[in-house]
Amino acid sequence: MTQKSDVANLIALTALVLDQRLQQLRLAAAARDRSRRQIAALDLPPTDHDLPLPIAGQVSLAYERWADLRRTELNALIARQTVEWMAARSAASLAFGRAEALRGLAARQAREKPRAP
Repeated sequence: MTQKSDVANLIALTALVLDQRLQQLRLAAAARDRSRRQIAALDLPPTDHDLPLPIAGQVSLAYERWADLRRTELNALIARQTVEWMAARSAASLAFGRAEALRGLAARQAREKPRAP
């Protein structure tokens, strides 16, 4: 193989790796956003019920206890998902850098005059 065809093959491979890393980044971001929406939904005001005031108070307290526990679980989940997102972003950034470096090399090779054997 010639050097130009080797670089072309590497460019194709790095494009595949970049696509895969970007997909991982999109999935990590989507999972984190989904968890953030869930935690935001816990803060929505409860709907009015036709319950007597003492029962409505008990229901409200029970919901708040449950919501506090769920917020704790979701905050831990969001922390893990943020770490995963940061790792995916770093991997995508590295893949992008490699792809750009190879594109630059190919462009430089295209500008160079062919050498005599």
